Amino acid sequence: MRIAIVGGTGPFGVALATRLREAGHDVVLGSRDAARAKDAAAELGVEGAMNGEAVRDADLVVLATNADAALDTARLLRESIGSTPVLCVASELRFTSSGVLPSPEAVSLAERIQAHLEGPVVAGLHSLAASTLGRDEPPDEDAFVCGDDSEVKTLVLEVAERLIAGRAFDAGPLASARALEGMIAVAVNLNKRYRGHAGIRVTGLR
Repeated sequence: MRIAIVGGTGPFGVALATRLREAGHDVVLGSRDAARAKDAAAELGVEGAMNGEAVRDADLVVLATNADAALDTARLLRESIGSTPVLCVASELRFTSSGVLPSPEAVSLAERIQAHLEGPVVAGLHSLAASTLGRDEPPDEDAFVCGDDSEVKTLVLEVAERLIAGRAFDAGPLASARALEGMIAVAVNLNKRYRGHAGIRVTGLR
């Protein structure tokens, strides 16, 4: 499978590209800067291109930009992405003196992105951190994916299963993305309080 990572030169994009390449996928790193994309890709042994070029022949697009740029990036790439499915991994967070808070928006970032794209959007992998995903061993945690297109969700779940030592779970419709995105505020608060790298495991499910 050919997977394009938009915003792929950031820490999460690089860590994800490494895992995907090791899993046997054809990976292309996308960036707004062609030279930066190609330099980062060369170090990883994958392809690199500007975002618009990276997504054109992809089977799956991973939107891995910072949350504050994700919606505008999706709008700009709408024509290039076309009907290709998109995985949104971003979470909107508010950093305050009392702690990290989830977005006050009534709908998730992934749902707002879906409103601007032709193809299906799924949300997932929010709980996977670049620092753990980039280690030699797969992170010992579970991953969660939600979406309204069952075929695309199954596809992304299969991809996610090969990134982690735990399991990839179907977390329901795309509306559940608001909970998944908000969950990261909890994880960041835990990391700050206990100086660690919180992961999530689900118990009691077969």
